[in-house]
Amino acid sequence: MAFFELRKYKVNPGKLAGWVKIMEEEIIPFQVSKGMVICGSYQGETDESVYVWIRRFDSEEQRVQLYKDVYESEYWKTQIAPRVPEYLDRPGNVITRLVATPRSPVQ
Repeated sequence: MAFFELRKYKVNPGKLAGWVKIMEEEIIPFQVSKGMVICGSYQGETDESVYVWIRRFDSEEQRVQLYKDVYESEYWKTQIAPRVPEYLDRPGNVITRLVATPRSPVQ
């Protein structure tokens, strides 16, 4: 059964523009190249500490494999992960798994 990850990140003060740039120019394209399905990304309209994005998975098995392909890659470990703490307050991040309701248009 397909499911989604709603990933809400707490962005460090003054870092939202830089984080959006990294997400749009590096992280999202990299993850898509590995097979991730990104449904959307959003920033807070008036709260610069808010960044949200949504990913879709066909199954738990697919999620496990994609996590491995992305987060265990040398590119992620050496190019992306070391920069994340500059932009995000990681303890403030919230990841929620969601399933679409029966009549949801995003099945």
